[in-house]
Amino acid sequence: MNLVESLRAHRLLAIVRGKDPAAALRTVRTLAEEGVAAIEVSLTTADALTVIRQARAELGPDALLGAGTVRSAADAARAVDAGASYLVTPALVDGLEPYGIPVLMGALTPTEIELALARGAAAIKLFPGTLGGPGYLRALRDPFPEVPFVPVGGVDAQAARDYLDRGALAVGVGSPLVGDAADGGDLDQLRSRAAEFRRVAAGGRP
Repeated sequence: MNLVESLRAHRLLAIVRGKDPAAALRTVRTLAEEGVAAIEVSLTTADALTVIRQARAELGPDALLGAGTVRSAADAARAVDAGASYLVTPALVDGLEPYGIPVLMGALTPTEIELALARGAAAIKLFPGTLGGPGYLRALRDPFPEVPFVPVGGVDAQAARDYLDRGALAVGVGSPLVGDAADGGDLDQLRSRAAEFRRVAAGGRP
């Protein structure tokens, strides 16, 4: 299953960002164990490339393990070498096409969305989602009915449900899901949050 197909099926992308590489790896492992199909490790995570490399070795070649906060082609090259199977950017980034893997490209305005699509984005990371909220996504669906949007930024369980109800392909969730787990926090609490977000993504209410 490719990235877009997985996001359409599971409607959830987990974003891991932390200060403790070992804890970040445990967080990725726990999310995978809890059935979160698509996981992104932000390159702002301490020793992020090692986390991606070790997670790839543990999860296997078919896991949807991506690199986030990719801001340049050089970032992309390092992430792909570490084992990332897709890239997530915070903004428009040139030079990612040669890597031949899906890109979830950051955009906010209609002009940026068009530019991201022209750069070959597999889906649009609507970021920061907090600026417009679910109502803004609903407005974008009129001129962009076929574009797969993944809102990111401040997406708690209620916002996730609202975005999905308004046509989001999936939601990208960082701290409301991961909490402090990637800094060494409680993994049982992470498991509980993962179960809640999976339930919401499957159509439940928060």
